[in-house]
Amino acid sequence: MKALFSFSPFFAHRSGAFLLAIALSVLTLGAGVGLLGVSGWFLTGAALTTAGVAFNLFGPSALVRGFSFLRIVSRYGEKLVGHDATLRLLADLRGWQFRRLIPRVPLQGKAWRRGDLVSRLTADIDALDTVFLSALGPIATALVLGTAMTAVLAWYLQGAGLVYELGFFGASLVLPAILVLAAIAPGEAAVGASADLRMAVLDGVEGHTDLRALGATAWAQQTFTDASAHLQRAKTRQATIAAIGNALVQLFAGVTLVGLLWIGLDAHSAGALGGPLLVGLLLASLGSFEVALSIVRSASRLGAAQAAAQRVKALSETAPAVRDVDAPKELPQGGSVTFENVCFGYVPHRPVLDEVNLQVGAGERVALIGASGSGKSTILSLLLRLADAQAGTVRVAGENVAQVVQADLHRRVALLSQDTPVFLGTIRDNLLIGKPDANSEDCRRALTAARLDAFVSTLPDGLETWLGEAGRTLSAGQARRLCLARVLLSQASIIALDEPTSGLDPETERDFLSDLSAATSGRTVLIATHAKLAPGMVERVYRLDNGRLSLSEA
Repeated sequence: MKALFSFSPFFAHRSGAFLLAIALSVLTLGAGVGLLGVSGWFLTGAALTTAGVAFNLFGPSALVRGFSFLRIVSRYGEKLVGHDATLRLLADLRGWQFRRLIPRVPLQGKAWRRGDLVSRLTADIDALDTVFLSALGPIATALVLGTAMTAVLAWYLQGAGLVYELGFFGASLVLPAILVLAAIAPGEAAVGASADLRMAVLDGVEGHTDLRALGATAWAQQTFTDASAHLQRAKTRQATIAAIGNALVQLFAGVTLVGLLWIGLDAHSAGALGGPLLVGLLLASLGSFEVALSIVRSASRLGAAQAAAQRVKALSETAPAVRDVDAPKELPQGGSVTFENVCFGYVPHRPVLDEVNLQVGAGERVALIGASGSGKSTILSLLLRLADAQAGTVRVAGENVAQVVQADLHRRVALLSQDTPVFLGTIRDNLLIGKPDANSEDCRRALTAARLDAFVSTLPDGLETWLGEAGRTLSAGQARRLCLARVLLSQASIIALDEPTSGLDPETERDFLSDLSAATSGRTVLIATHAKLAPGMVERVYRLDNGRLSLSEA
């Protein structure tokens, strides 16, 4: 459980909301126990009452109604507060994980498969909601309520407190601990199989063309089938553990009830305890086992939560591809870019870049052309310092990028690639990623520069127009222009464009490139592209061939 405890600071940050949820949970279960106890006492007392004996109907009936309403209100409040706090906790964890993830997706070294990264960022984080909603909260509730119920029974029946304590805490604490240990192996298997299944799906969708070309579709289908079968087996084992746990809780509750009844009947026979009160105490004790069922149901999932926490922690502790130096230098003002004898390769002794030299003055526009895999994108990645050059120096405004703070560098250099996404949200939400404090006028200026303002002005909600998943409500050209507007809004003095027109039809590509010069006026631009460039769009064109960079006519 060490991995789970490592996230305790995040729980501490939301401790106020979690404590309120626990208090409401105690109140809810207490009201339920009180409702059963009063109802049992009331109905038994009423049944034993003869016509000639006075019995107060109004007090008990008022208590029944009061406990009923209290249980409804507190249950609603518990769910509202608990789920809200948990969702906020998961948002905190996902934001933290994403920030840790960015510098840990290197250009070299250990490769993380995309499906595995998606699984760690989404499903593994989601699995941690079990920790509070189904474990910590109910366990805290069980401790409070079980202690109170033990005290009540000990007060009325000698020996009953011990019997109840053994039965209740055995079902609420000891049994779940055993089940958690039993659930670790299937939990780890379920998390691993779930990640494998996601990878199989993404590989099949994104690599469909390559799989068909290589005749590997049958292999991909078998990989998916195997992952599905592994996940099904793991889920079945988890469900089996949960079912056994539920049955054992019922057994604990039944044995405890029989023990209390045995002691209670002796006390009743001796005249030490009335019948209505005995029935009320028995039903109240039985009702308290509700929380034990909740804990046991979660025990089968805690193994998966532990495995998910280990995967999240392992990714966060991976060494970053690059680190800031201990004594960073200040990045000077300016937009010049210089590559001095830069070498870089993904595989030893197979350089992608071989002593590349490049000089781009502030405000100049240059294009990088060459075959796919020639190293164009690598040059832009080294400029952003997603990895460090293995030899030579990359400079921005005359300063070595390895000597400055990465955050400062990323504010100076903005990237627009073929994979730059449009996010689910409004147009404004997507623009504010480039500059979180931008106002409406800033957004409109960026849209105007990207030639998208006319389209946005026709929308009924303007900047507040909601965009579908991955920008499906936009055309491909509009989506690319929105991403360009986001880059322009960042006010970065250097703009790196990596195949910005990939996937666009020829007419849309031509229009996008023709507007690019005006949109990026005054900024330094490096564009890696296969597209045909209009005359005058860039000052120089460089060709990459066998790791070497040279001036080109086209």
